[in-house]
Amino acid sequence: MSQKKVTVVATFKAVVGMENTLRDECLALVEPTRAEAGCLNYDFHSSCDDGTTFMFYENWVSKEELDKHLATPHLQAFLAKIPGMVAEPVQIALWEKLA
Repeated sequence: MSQKKVTVVATFKAVVGMENTLRDECLALVEPTRAEAGCLNYDFHSSCDDGTTFMFYENWVSKEELDKHLATPHLQAFLAKIPGMVAEPVQIALWEKLA
């Protein structure tokens, strides 16, 4: 069975006043996640138009490796912290590169 690479776009909108806290919590994920097997890139962005909006752009060698990432202690700890920091549900989309 061949494994397909998967791209993740995850968008977060911070509660006003929690932008710095959410940004710092997200930044803390970058180093350990980039060190994970299967992570091709894990890039964190902030919106140029809205200081409360952040986005991860990620590429993984396979959905299986992404699933392993989702179960890591550092990501689970992050997910437990963010409910009070986000103004709306986190938007997560998986993408498959076609060309």
